[in-house]
Amino acid sequence: MNYPKLHNAMWPGLVGKGGDEPGAEPPISLDRMLELTAGADVDGQKFEGIDYFLFPPHTDPDASEDELKAIADKIAGHGFTVGSLVAPIWPGTVGDAAMGTEEQQGKFLTAIEKACRIAKIFNEHGVRQYGCIRIDSASGVEDWHKDPTTNTQRIADTFKKAAQIAADNGERLAAEGEICWAGMHSWKDMLNLLEAVGMPESLGFQCDLAHTYLYLLGYNAPEHALLKEGYSQEEFDDAYKTMADALRPWTIDFHVAQNDGSVHGTGSHDKTGKHCPADDPNGKLDIVKCSGYWLEGAAERGIKHICWDGCMFPNDMLETQATWNTILKSMIDVRDAHGWNA
Repeated sequence: MNYPKLHNAMWPGLVGKGGDEPGAEPPISLDRMLELTAGADVDGQKFEGIDYFLFPPHTDPDASEDELKAIADKIAGHGFTVGSLVAPIWPGTVGDAAMGTEEQQGKFLTAIEKACRIAKIFNEHGVRQYGCIRIDSASGVEDWHKDPTTNTQRIADTFKKAAQIAADNGERLAAEGEICWAGMHSWKDMLNLLEAVGMPESLGFQCDLAHTYLYLLGYNAPEHALLKEGYSQEEFDDAYKTMADALRPWTIDFHVAQNDGSVHGTGSHDKTGKHCPADDPNGKLDIVKCSGYWLEGAAERGIKHICWDGCMFPNDMLETQATWNTILKSMIDVRDAHGWNA
């Protein structure tokens, strides 16, 4: 099987890092993340690409074309392609709340425009041939609950405008469902939002195994829980199928991950599904089996790669080469079970 291509995320070196909070860890440079990813090897198989957050210190979203080409050459120098890009849509980056005012919506859309510009440069330079631009609502669940119907409509309006910008640039947006993002905090609310946008050719769902497991438990939406504590394997399988069958037709990007049933947040990042090591003894997921639910029909939905998301791993875990060898082995197992030739 030569598809899907196996990617590693670079943003675990950034997200939740830095800041002045007690115990805050420093960011890990793009050079070091590339080095660690390139160092992984399982019987001669290596990672084939990276997914990438468009924000300092890894990337200035306003970097010049020459600066971006130099970054592309650096990535390609490790034998990697670039897949999906994370747009800097959050307050404090370029963007702001998709659920917010006209001014905030404008900032959100500016972040999409900047991401599309970088994507075009990477595409034309040859380092990127596939992938999406990842977004979320950049808005909190507590505020959403004040008026769910109106707030979902507002997010959908922002997403429609963002999706049109992406479409005009030959890109697709992938909305990553997480329990911490308004209107995306449960599997049912995520589905409602995707349907409200109604632009499946330009905006779809990004599934992350850790986050969707918290969907099953109804962490921020108990009314949409599909599982209760103490569930059986049969109950898990039935619940997982219900969720995946609803969201899979929208799924255009996929993060392989593990979760132990807990939530986690560091630095400025809200608490969300905790990303655990692939071999975590407390992991609740059969990674290969669960991946199969989402990768069914993946080629027809335009998926050409899968990405491991180690977001908010502690630095000592990120800096340990064995971490990445174990993760790569898990990724290979997923492809062996559910991959395809193209």
